[in-house]
Amino acid sequence: MSALAAVASLRATETGRAERLTTVRHAHLDERPFVLIPLTLAGEACAPLAALAGTDPQRPVLLTVRQPRDRAERFRFVERLAALLLPYIEECRTAETETYTVGRGADKEERRRFLRAPQLLVPSGEGIAYVRLLGRLTRLRAVEGPYAVDLSVPALGKWLTWFADRAEFPGSCLLQAMTRLLSSHWATGQSPAEDSHLASLLAWIAPPDGQTGAQAAREAEEPLRFPPAGPATDPVFDRTLHDLMSRYDEAGDDRGREAVGRQIDRELRGQMLPTWELVWRGVDLLRELPVGAHVAERWTYDRRQFTEYATYLDNDGRPQARRDHAVGAARRLARMEEAMARYDAERAFDDPLVMAEYELAGEAFTGVVTARDEDRFVPGARAPVWRPTITVRSELPVRVAPRTKVKCPSRPGQPAEIVEVVPDSDGSTVTIQLNGGFNRARKPPALPGALAEVGETVTYTSVDPKAMPSVLPSEEDTPWTHGGPPEPYEPTDEDAEETWE
Repeated sequence: MSALAAVASLRATETGRAERLTTVRHAHLDERPFVLIPLTLAGEACAPLAALAGTDPQRPVLLTVRQPRDRAERFRFVERLAALLLPYIEECRTAETETYTVGRGADKEERRRFLRAPQLLVPSGEGIAYVRLLGRLTRLRAVEGPYAVDLSVPALGKWLTWFADRAEFPGSCLLQAMTRLLSSHWATGQSPAEDSHLASLLAWIAPPDGQTGAQAAREAEEPLRFPPAGPATDPVFDRTLHDLMSRYDEAGDDRGREAVGRQIDRELRGQMLPTWELVWRGVDLLRELPVGAHVAERWTYDRRQFTEYATYLDNDGRPQARRDHAVGAARRLARMEEAMARYDAERAFDDPLVMAEYELAGEAFTGVVTARDEDRFVPGARAPVWRPTITVRSELPVRVAPRTKVKCPSRPGQPAEIVEVVPDSDGSTVTIQLNGGFNRARKPPALPGALAEVGETVTYTSVDPKAMPSVLPSEEDTPWTHGGPPEPYEPTDEDAEETWE
């Protein structure tokens, strides 16, 4: 927990209501997200028990497995889930496309991407783990042979695995857990472990009239009113479910079995419906927040990733391997690290509350422009070049060292460099050299707004959302010292034999 988050948590304890950690929303929310509330059978990692799913808050679709230990019923559950999710994905694929350019110069290439991408919302981080495991257990299933499954089963498994893979990249919004979304925008007066309970988290953010967040959270922890958000079930409910399933197995005829089955359906729906409503309540709360400037850019990249994977399935269609090879794992780790650094920097540029964390860490500072030198030139390779400076007065000590490259969030296209930092008892005076971004002017005067005005409050930071990522060779160019180019993955019969437990 960061220093500001700790302060916000303490303040939430004092005020009785969650405190904002951000001034804007840093995540994309689709107009029609697909919400999935899963339940699993107690004692088994991914044995599906039930799910509420769909895109309409008022009409969730109930999927149940009346006997989860029956392998055939498990796969029928997956088929019904595929019948809901795959058409939603296909709807995004049939949307209009737009053209974009990759590369530069001779390597420049035009590509197309969909204008829409699917967004999957689950209640908590455990829901993301469920999606990953369900994808692993279905994407490699054989569609021919003695244990053949419907074609939709491995198709769904590939997409679920892709969703789970993208969820590991910071900033991606293709698969999101509602508890993580809310806790990244609000600080409560409870522990991070308690924030993983959706009902109590929302109780702190929007408590009922006349109650504090702590009071409302205590009531929200009552499993009879707000059952667990899944995929685990409440132990008390497990006893009821066990009795019903025993009666279902012991029923003497189809009519009796169907009557008990309908009762099982009602009980399971009752367990998931409160969580379904809480997820959509969280969506409404997040939609009330203004959107950060970089959110649309990150969603554009998500749409690009969706387009590329859909194209891959059309052209190749092989499922993801059970394990990454060494080269793929190294490249994936590098991409995740780059995504983390870029996401943190973009959030800071979009949000002064996030930037305050960097000021505490000595990687940024805020001050008032007290002077500027518009006629300053420095020696260049062939001729003097125009390098104006501004002087910024900060009321706090500035720990950014001279010669550090910095940028201003209000002028992200203007690179700058610290020339001098003069500390005193009341703060610091910083001289900053501007190295470009003058609206194409190469000598004074600059166009209005290109340079910060005297009296303007500015923030400068050493973090840069446009920093160049590390460059790794393509897989086919992997040197022999690292094993050479890896062999493409080919599914085997053994891959399809993984037990569903």
